[in-house]
Amino acid sequence: MSGGVQNLVISLGAMQLARKIPFEDPDVLNYVRIAYVSVQLIVLAVYYYVSVQVKKKNDLTVLKYVEPPTPMSGEDGKLVTTTVRDYDLQQTSTGLRGVYTGVAMMGVMHIYFKFTQPLFIQALMGLKSLYDAKIVQIHLLGQPATGDLQRPFKVASMFGAATGPLTDAAAIAEAEKKVGKKDD
Repeated sequence: MSGGVQNLVISLGAMQLARKIPFEDPDVLNYVRIAYVSVQLIVLAVYYYVSVQVKKKNDLTVLKYVEPPTPMSGEDGKLVTTTVRDYDLQQTSTGLRGVYTGVAMMGVMHIYFKFTQPLFIQALMGLKSLYDAKIVQIHLLGQPATGDLQRPFKVASMFGAATGPLTDAAAIAEAEKKVGKKDD
C-alpha cells in the first residue's frame, strides 16, 4: 500500500476513533493537547538528532541530478550538483519546515477556530510521517541508502509510480550542455 493511501486510511480511522473521545471533558482535552505537543517535540528532537548525525558523518560524496521542472512550466529540468551531506541537511530542513507549518496550522485551527479532533489525528500522523521520512530511515533506523532510499529521493505519488530527479548519465550530460550554452 502506498504512503498516500496509508495516510488516508490512518486519517479516516483516527477520525472515527476521535469521534468517540469526549473532548468536552477538560481533562481529556488537556491530555490530548499534551499528547500533541509531546509528539511534535519528539519529531523536532528526532530531526535535530538526524541533522547532528549527518554533520558527524560529513559524507562529501558528490551527488549530481537533474531536478524535474515544475509541471506545465515549459522549462527544462535544472542541474543540481551537491554533496550527500548538503542534500541530507536540505531534506532535514524540509522536514522541519513541514513540522513548523503543521504546528502553525494546528495552532490556528485549535486556538482560533476551537477544533479539537485534529489535535488527536495530527498526533498520530506526526509519528507516521516521521517514520516515513526517508532521511530518518537512513540516519536513525540505520537502513542502507539503496532502492527507494537512494539519493536523490523519489517522491511517491498516490496514483502512480514514484517521480523525482533524473540521475541517469544522459539526462545529466544534457543538462550540463544546456548550462554550458547559457554560460557562453
